[in-house]
This record gives sequence, structure tokens and C-alpha cells, in this order.
Amino acid sequence: MIPISTVRLGPAVEERVLQVIRSGIIAQGPVVAEFEQRFAELVGAKHAVAVNNGTTALVAAIQSLDLQPGDEVITSPFTFIATLNAILEAGATVRFGDIREEDFALDPASVREQLTERTRAIIPVHLYGQSADMAPLVEIAEERGLAIVEDGAQAHGATYRGQGVGTFGIGCFSFYATKNLTTGEGGIITTNDDAIAETLRIMRNQGMRARYEYVMAGHNYRLTDLQAAVVLPQLDEYPALLSARRANAAGLSARLSDVDGLVLPRELEGREHVWHQYTVILPEGVDRQGFVDALTADGVGSGIYYPKPVYDYETYADRPDVIKSDTPVSDSVAARCVSLPVHQYLSTEDLDTIAAAVRRALTR
Repeated sequence: MIPISTVRLGPAVEERVLQVIRSGIIAQGPVVAEFEQRFAELVGAKHAVAVNNGTTALVAAIQSLDLQPGDEVITSPFTFIATLNAILEAGATVRFGDIREEDFALDPASVREQLTERTRAIIPVHLYGQSADMAPLVEIAEERGLAIVEDGAQAHGATYRGQGVGTFGIGCFSFYATKNLTTGEGGIITTNDDAIAETLRIMRNQGMRARYEYVMAGHNYRLTDLQAAVVLPQLDEYPALLSARRANAAGLSARLSDVDGLVLPRELEGREHVWHQYTVILPEGVDRQGFVDALTADGVGSGIYYPKPVYDYETYADRPDVIKSDTPVSDSVAARCVSLPVHQYLSTEDLDTIAAAVRRALTR
């Protein structure tokens, strides 16, 4: 079976973890600080604040805005549920813009339609490894005095017009096991704002500015040196990893470009894609589960990210802080999307197998 993702951590990771174990400092310490510095450099941010997972990153970033009950945040309905859950945990009300099919990200025009006098922030989601269309979103934010919190969970190192994702506002990243870069579980928040960075560092450490100097009601959001040790060698290898993923994405597109009705993902002009996922949109009328089952029978893994808009689950149905809207593009894409393997360990033969399996699945 060709898996949709695979996690392989080599000798350099093992050695770095052993160094931490032997040091006797395994909680948050100097290795976390090194990770923060390295990741800030990767995205081009002044500050990076490591936390224990990507959802925590979003929650803490939103909490740093000091939103009040009834304040509203606009985000995408086509995302992992953590985006919605983080807004609710931070105590805000959420509204949804629609997405564009070309980049799976917030349509700025639909964001304008959702603005109210209670809007305080916009959370674009840089889905699958490509940036949202940030220029018009920044324009809206500046016009209305809104904050931007970027959900970059899948977009480590992606850029928009040469600027790193995570530097247009407060950036939030995940290092879950299957992300391009992983600590197993972990997250990081990036910002160019000194005050926000200081607030986040205090918040993650039980509200302490210094030992037993409590200046806010904080949390234990800390990452450990053991986790940071896992990712540091990966940062050294990240350019090669991205090169392989980009080559695999190009290889899949070349092999599938003539398949009638199949919408292939593409890197849009001015955006540098990091290909966390290679997500196609099936032709209208294709039985998606039948398609996935056919791929599986041919030894090709796949994933459905995500099967329906986040608000379209019973648990959110009657919540006054989840305000639904008309999102026809999100509805259509969620019903027809399938992600194919694009990870760095694929061979040329694997790409041939994946493409052939897709063609067979669409003709059954």
C-alpha cells in the first residue's frame, strides 16, 4: 500500500533526542528556544513562541487579542475542526466566509459580506500548504481595524508574494505527527509584535513573567525539549523535503492533466506551495467512496480532508456562537475532494501507480 503519509525519523533525530535525555533538561528549556529561533527564521518572523499543539497555538493567539463576549471572528468553513473549536474556546462568536476552489481558502469578497459591527478578527486558513489570498484580506483588516490570525497548520514555509505565511498577523502552526515538520504533537505562534510575543510567553507558562511572579491567569501550554529535539534535524533537511514534494506534485499533475473533469491542485502565481496535501476535486456525479475504495483495492492510500463544512455537525447546530452562512463553494468542494499521496518518499513507480489507479477508479 502507498500510504497517504508516512513518518520516518532518522539517526539525526535519535541522536538529538538522546542528547536531551542525557542532559537532564527534558521540559521546556534551551532546545525549545533553539526551535523557536530556527522557525522564526524559516517564516521570516521576529518572534516564535512554541506551545504544546497547533490547537493551543490558535487558542492562545485569539486569547491574546482580548476579545469580549459577542465579539466575532470570520473564518473558513472548509478546514479541520480545530479552527472552529479554538475560536469557541477563546470565547468568541464565529461567522463563515466561503472559499475559492482554486486555493481552498477564504474568498475575500465573501469575508466582506460577513462583516458586522462586532467583527474583531479574520482567520484565514492556508490549507494543504498554499497561502490564502492575503493582500485583499489585509486590506479589509486595515480598513476595519481587525486583527489577522493565520491558521498555517499545514503551511510551514509557504509564502505569498515573497512574504512568509505567519507574518501577516499572528501565525499559528501545527507540528502534529503527519505534518511536513513534526514534533509528534506541538505548535508554534509567530508574530512581529513584541507585546503580543511577551503576552504569549507569559500565558503559556501559568501566567508567570518570572518565577512566581504571576501577572495574568495563564495556562500550561509549554512544549518540551524532547519534542523540540525531534524537529530540529528536520529543519536542516526541510529544503530537500520541499523539493521532493514539489517534484511529486508536478509529477502527479503531469500524469493526470488530461483526465476529463478532474480538477487538479496548482501553485498559484505569487505563492510558494509546500504541498502538505495534493487534493483533487472529483468530477460531478462520481461516487467518492467508490473512488476511494477503488484506490485502496489498487494499493493506493488517500484521504478526505474534509468531508463537510465544520459547522455542518449536530454538535454545533443550535449554538448561538456559531453563525452559519451560505457557502456553496465550500459545500461543493467538501463533497468532492480527495487527497492523494504526495510525500517525499514516493518513487517514480509510485507516481505511476497512483496515476493509473486514479484513472481506473474514475472509469469503474
